[in-house]
This record gives sequence, C-alpha cells and structure tokens, in this order.
Amino acid sequence: MRQTLPSTVDVLLIGLGPVGAAAANLLGRYGVRTLVIEKSADIFKAPRAIALDNEALRILQMAGLEDGAFETLAIAKVQMRSPLFGKYARANTTGQCDGHPRLVTFYQPELERTLRERLAAYPDVHVALSTELTSITENAQGIRVEIRGADGQTKIVHARFLIGADGASSFVRRHAGLDFQGQTFSQDWLVVDALNVPNPIDHVEFLCDPRRPTPHMVAPGNRQRWEFMLHPDETREQMEKPESIRKLLAPWCKPEDINIERTAVYRFHARVVEKFSRGRIFLVGDAAHITPPFVGQGLVAGLRDVANLCWKLAWVVHGRAPEAILDTYDIERRPHAKSIIKLALFMGSLVMPTNRVAAFGIHGIMWLLGHIPVVRTLFEELHIKPQNRFTDGLFVLGKSRSRLIRGGQLPQGLVRKSINTPVLKSDDAFGQELTLIGFACDPGKVMSEKLKMAWAGAGGKSVQLRYRGQMSDSENSWEDMTDALVPGAAPVGWVAIVRPDRTIVHDGPIEEVNTIVSEALAVLGIVQ
Repeated sequence: MRQTLPSTVDVLLIGLGPVGAAAANLLGRYGVRTLVIEKSADIFKAPRAIALDNEALRILQMAGLEDGAFETLAIAKVQMRSPLFGKYARANTTGQCDGHPRLVTFYQPELERTLRERLAAYPDVHVALSTELTSITENAQGIRVEIRGADGQTKIVHARFLIGADGASSFVRRHAGLDFQGQTFSQDWLVVDALNVPNPIDHVEFLCDPRRPTPHMVAPGNRQRWEFMLHPDETREQMEKPESIRKLLAPWCKPEDINIERTAVYRFHARVVEKFSRGRIFLVGDAAHITPPFVGQGLVAGLRDVANLCWKLAWVVHGRAPEAILDTYDIERRPHAKSIIKLALFMGSLVMPTNRVAAFGIHGIMWLLGHIPVVRTLFEELHIKPQNRFTDGLFVLGKSRSRLIRGGQLPQGLVRKSINTPVLKSDDAFGQELTLIGFACDPGKVMSEKLKMAWAGAGGKSVQLRYRGQMSDSENSWEDMTDALVPGAAPVGWVAIVRPDRTIVHDGPIEEVNTIVSEALAVLGIVQ
C-alpha cells in the first residue's frame, strides 16, 4: 500500500475496517482514484464479527477474494436450546447458495489483513495509515478535507465524493448532520474468545436459558466464542476477572487448559441513520447502521452497502452515468438494512428473555409452532430472512415473465468457455461491467448498431449463456455447467441486463432486446 498522499482524488474513503477495505478493493477494481484514510496504524488484532453468509462471500468475491483467500468454517446448523423445551428450533445452514456456503464463521483480523494486502494491486488506490480526518468542507464541485498524519503535519485533499466507513461513532456522519436513530439494549454482554477448547462444537447454538442467555459458536483456527448476558448487579470489572470467566466456562472446559484470546464487555445497539447519503457524502457499514448480532448480519449489511454504492460511484466518475443515480443508494439500501435490524431484534427476543415465565411462553410457542410443517420450514430454511431485493431504485419496474426478479439478484452458477477450459463462477466470467446476458441466445446479433454503441458507452458488454452441450460461434459465450442460469433462472431465448452488483435491471424475450436496452439506459439516465 502506498503512503504517498495525492492532493486530488475521485473518492476519499474514511476508515479501513473490513467494510472500508472491501470498498477500497471494489473501487480499485473499477479504476477509481481513491485515497483511504485510517487513523489506526494497524488492524485491530482481536476478533469482532465472526459470521458471514453466502451474500457476503459473493461480495468479497466481487472484491477480488477467491475461495481460500482467508480461512472460513462452514456451519451446518444454528440450534436454539432451552432448559424448559430442549432443542426447540433450528436453522439449517448446510449446503451452498450462489456458489458459496450458506453460513460460515471466520477470523476477522485475517480477513482485514487479506483485504489490505490486495490493495497493493491497484495503482489508483492510496492508503494513509495513522492519519486522521480533522475537517470537512463541501461545495458544489466536491469535498475539501484537512487530514493530519502521525507526525502532526496537515494536508488538504480535494475529492469529488466522500465515503464514511468510520464506524458507529462516525465523524463523517456527525459532520453530515444525520440523526442516528434507534435504541441501545440495557443489558451488558461478556464476549469470551478462546483457542484449543477440548471437544469443540461444530455448529452455532443459542442457549436460551433465562438465568443467563448464551450464544456459543465455533470458528476457524480451533476457536470458540461465548457471549454471556450479564445480570444487572454484575459489573464489567467483576466479570472480566479470571475467576468469573472460570466459573462461566465451567460447563464446557477448564479455563486453565485453554488459551483465552479475548474478553470484552459491550452492549448491543439497533440503529439506522435517517439517510445513507447527503450531497456528496455517503455512509456505509456501522456509520450508517448497527445491527444486533443475533442473526450474524452486521458486517454482511456493510458489505451490501459497498457493493451497491461503489459501482455507481465508478460509473459517475468515469462519465458513464449522471450523478443522479447516486440517489438510489439510500433508496435501495436503507429499507433492507432496517428489515435486517428488525429480524435481529426478533431473534434477540427469542434468546434474551430473563424472566422464566416469559421464556416459558416464548419458547413454548416456538416449540409448538415447530410441529407445524409450514412454519417449521419457514424458520429452518431461513425463509424469514429478508431477501436482498429492492422495490424501488435503479432498475425497470415491472414483473418478469421468467424466474428472474427485477431489483433482485442474478443467481450465480458455474460456467466454462468450452471443453478443456477452466470452470469459473459466473460472476468471475461476467466481470465488472454492466452485462447484457442472452440465455441460450446471442443478443448482439439482434441489437441495433446505434444501441450497441450506446451500450458500450455506458460501460456495458454482451454475453451469451449456453445451456449444457449447446454450441455457439459467439465470441463471448459461456456454457452453464449446472443449469443454475439457463434454464434455471430464465428460459431459452431470454435476455437480462445485470448491474455490476448482480442486480437485475431489466429482462424479456430476445425479440424485445432493443426496447429492453433502451429502457435500461433510460433508467440509468443515459442519453441515447
């Protein structure tokens, strides 16, 4: 990473935690001149976030991280257990979705280190560590900031846009004057991360004991984590003492036989900013929203933010689209972030009852509902999790006549160019552009020359997806090896326009491709 500080950039990014580092990698892949400011000299060595779902892994794939870039541990199930009703509910997390495990645990310092190391590959991305943002001034042309390095020297930097990835106490959010609405739970929780625990579990469990609710999970590197709810009369200083931790861990192990990596006491928050952007300033991750940990979606939500925002900034910076498309960042992301917080609060209500009567009622109802197949499937197969799907934003409104959903995500499959060529995940094959996909058809042969030029000018390309065994003379065609895309997502003779964040903009039959492309360009604000 280069410590040279340019005076003028397209995007100034404040904060290099996992969300900021993912954003920096995405901007680097899009060729956006970026300066990243991080006040710390190094990554925070203690683990914090611990879970990622298939959506988060797919976004990290978009950011350039291949399978195995950092260690993960696939989780088969999330088990809810009560002393009153036993194993009264669970969520099945076995298997894959869009080419990734449905749920994994990971070691956050390793992920952050990997993301930072990958930034060296992008000449347009500059990083300044031990550097603090001290002031922000805005005008019609852009942002002017003053930063101060570890040596106390100050420097002025000009940027077109500013991203605040600077955490829950965000300086950027306070400058923007945006209200951070929500609540803080009154309970304190003690987190204990430990290494080399004998007889480790192989899943995530929520011990829903009203005497002391305790989430417990396994993680890579022979790690385990416990989160113990503290009682009102228990203080941070008291509960972080070795004798207190020894007593808490007694049901599982002897603390003297393991390596305790971290202990920390904190409170959960449920907050979302009133708006994710203001003018040329954008908030991502904990600067925009804080999610209680009961569904493992805090970091995931931040990664969804940067996947949505960074390609839009790139298209504006490169002159492919007008600045008006940036308004859709808040329109698309804020409703979904709020729905995830609501789900986390609901899950917390299942875990946190400290009154035995309330616990009996809540867990008893869940136990009874678990005997109703439709309701059990809703919970076990994670259908209660809100889909990352937009009702308004940067796509053509309307219902598709295929399995595709406009404003939803394109499935990911495995594809290859031809026999004896490598099999790739389809996102890697499609690349970083706006993509016009022909499902077992070649849209380039039908599109008018005028639209082809307009499409290329908008940063678009065309690909053909072949069904298994289909032949084609198209230059850019890929064979679907799993049927996930054709015919799984759309029938033969269908076309779809997909954004770089894999959101479906428009779709329809190949015969209507000129209309589909024209309407998609209009939504993107591109004059044809």
